[in-house]
Amino acid sequence: MTAGLETTSLRGVLRHDEPLARHNTWRVGGAARRYYEPADVDDLAVFLRSLPHDEPLLWLGLGSNLLVRDGGVPGTVIMTAGVLNELAQIDAATVRAGAGVACNKIARYCARLNLVGGEFLAGIPGTLGGALAMNAGAFGGETWPLVKSVETLDRRGVLHRRPPQDFEIAYRHVRGPQDEWFVAAELQLQSGDGEAGLARVKELLERRNTTQPIGLPSCGSVFRNPPGDFAARLIEAAGLKGACIGGACVSTKHANFIINTGEATAADIEQLMGRVAETVEQLHGVRLLPEVRVVGVAASDQVKERP
Repeated sequence: MTAGLETTSLRGVLRHDEPLARHNTWRVGGAARRYYEPADVDDLAVFLRSLPHDEPLLWLGLGSNLLVRDGGVPGTVIMTAGVLNELAQIDAATVRAGAGVACNKIARYCARLNLVGGEFLAGIPGTLGGALAMNAGAFGGETWPLVKSVETLDRRGVLHRRPPQDFEIAYRHVRGPQDEWFVAAELQLQSGDGEAGLARVKELLERRNTTQPIGLPSCGSVFRNPPGDFAARLIEAAGLKGACIGGACVSTKHANFIINTGEATAADIEQLMGRVAETVEQLHGVRLLPEVRVVGVAASDQVKERP
């Protein structure tokens, strides 16, 4: 435990050296030096105030779109999934959701309220917090066009309410005030046919299950789609379906997925990502950019840091 960290007033769950392979969808990676599951937003604010001002922070939802290196995270991981889980209707067309609520749950909730426009959220395999952080999308829809306002916490534990205009939004890119993190959002939808919306959610989930390697450890899409093309098409055209390094393999079902066959390390996955990007660039002249976020330190770096 870092010297000076005050824990007596905390109501959440604090663990040290928590294995992060338990908390990400690739099921790989090392441990977090410190891991915290807050009781609620107020408790999270107290926790943030207790940390050193320069403490590295990683916010974690369902752990999709994330590669944790084998040496782990030498800082603090804050878990939001299942914790920041408020989901409520604010007015006729507005829903407030916590950052820890799964996107597919929001999609169903809105449809049951006869609110439409958020059905695509069912195809995002993460929480709202992660979707806000990267402007996640699926089936032609993106997160931020739904956003009416967001709530963030800063390092001092101060809560801010911000409009979308406070953020720079682009394809799989969001930039806002430094050292603030999403804890909730109000989403603006449209009144419509809820039964049709639920049918659309079911249809999208069935399409995802048919076209993606659901049930195998992966992170979701690994690379961003380049302008006017699809990463999966370029990877498949490069003959990389089924290519493996160690226990990591390019899916034979969807080329923009890398699966953990059971024995993969984070290093295997990262090396395979590099091979895919280099091969596609050599053959097609297109440099694929990762959609997945790579965090932590390599196992070799961890060994070097030990006294």
